[in-house]
Amino acid sequence: MSQEIKVTGMVLQAGNIGEYDKRIVLLTKERGRISAFARGAKKATSQYAAACQPFTFGEFSLYEGKNSFNLMWAGVENYFDTLKKDLDLIYYASYFCELASYLTRENNDELEILKLLYQTLRALEKKTIDIELVRCIYEIKILALYGIGIEASRCVKCGSREDLIWFDARESGVVCNKCEHGKVKVSPATLYTLQYILYSSIERLYTFKVSADVLWELKKIIREYMRYHVNHEFKSLSFL
Repeated sequence: MSQEIKVTGMVLQAGNIGEYDKRIVLLTKERGRISAFARGAKKATSQYAAACQPFTFGEFSLYEGKNSFNLMWAGVENYFDTLKKDLDLIYYASYFCELASYLTRENNDELEILKLLYQTLRALEKKTIDIELVRCIYEIKILALYGIGIEASRCVKCGSREDLIWFDARESGVVCNKCEHGKVKVSPATLYTLQYILYSSIERLYTFKVSADVLWELKKIIREYMRYHVNHEFKSLSFL
């Protein structure tokens, strides 16, 4: 039965449909990732024009039909306008949204991923930490929330919590020196940073900086990990 529902969420993607309409992909706390049609949203005079832009966060009223949702009203809380004034920030934010879209599903509880995405875009706007560190934190945390997080507290081979100085992407985590099965050397500072990202609340993620060496190790770890466990070609990555 058709009904009107209200959801809180963010526009992940927006595409043109015909001459006047748009199709938007929303990540919502109530319904997970859903798609909706916005009639007339391409018109300059449309009340939906601004609300249907990527990165827009707010409340959306949708008419739930038999096979699709239609946008009826939008109350925007944050347009993330600062992002849209910097091309590099647009590219990173687009990738973060594309990754969230790939990992989320309709009718799933995606509240934590929505919160992570929101805080990540805020971190991009503030520019207080290196943009590549923001990317590493986001990738590490979103995979953990999705259920395929890195094991960083014990050896994935024997379970030891001592001498964790290697990382093996294929085995999904850190390896102790006795097992010596890892391919990437992990410094104590990088191990601590990994653990902090994985086990801290979302609100505390973007509150620290790291050395160039730690950032290099984090990038190597998460790139290898995503190659094994996500293995998807994200279009927006071609711009980074």
